[in-house]
Amino acid sequence: MDSVFKALADPSRRDLLDALRGRDGQTLSQLEAALPLSRFGVAKHLKVLEEAGLVTRVKCGRFTHHYLNAVPLAEAIGRWIEPYKVAPAVRGVLDLKARLEGTMTTKPDYVLRTYIRCTQDALWDALTDADQMANYHFHASEVSRDGDALTYVAPDGKEMLICRETKLDPKTRIESVFEPRWAPDVPKSQFVWIIEPGADQCRLTLEHYDIPPGGEGYADGWERITSGLKTWLENGEPAKFAAVEA
Repeated sequence: MDSVFKALADPSRRDLLDALRGRDGQTLSQLEAALPLSRFGVAKHLKVLEEAGLVTRVKCGRFTHHYLNAVPLAEAIGRWIEPYKVAPAVRGVLDLKARLEGTMTTKPDYVLRTYIRCTQDALWDALTDADQMANYHFHASEVSRDGDALTYVAPDGKEMLICRETKLDPKTRIESVFEPRWAPDVPKSQFVWIIEPGADQCRLTLEHYDIPPGGEGYADGWERITSGLKTWLENGEPAKFAAVEA
């Protein structure tokens, strides 16, 4: 927590966060061009922000892309402010960093990483077992599997989403196609779950690629799903996080 407040105390670091808020996934050169800082200065401040969990990095080929992570801020708000207000959906997410691995060759549009106190088997099952998914998805009342396709059904009985698994590395990685059904003509995209087991916890990374124009709400949806997943696995209680009113 101290590292978050220390990182935010410097105006140059706040400018970097604002630059990433305006356009996520920028490289060091792009950030240097956008700000009145030397390359060394940008790199130095990015390192502080990364150590505080406010910036995550994804390496793609020769380039490293930087992403804004608001989760530590949500944690700080949850600890110091939210006891007097409504807690945000991302309150349970403790840390966020990023790494691009495997077969994807383009940089993701959105990256989320969290730590969940559970076994690797339990996390894998929660991400692949349709019977568990409705316990933590923020809107689906039912999830069913037909081969590699997972269909999410809304409370009104209509299909809202189909996720088609395209590649599985057992217990470590799931690549899927994201097919929205909540509105006509919404383009498909791709997402990846990456599981990294630890001694008594797992580090879970979500990467979403090719998010279509107008898909700004995807990030909020993933935060709510991941928060529900964390609560479900750590407490054994169904958790559906509604959107927080602005």
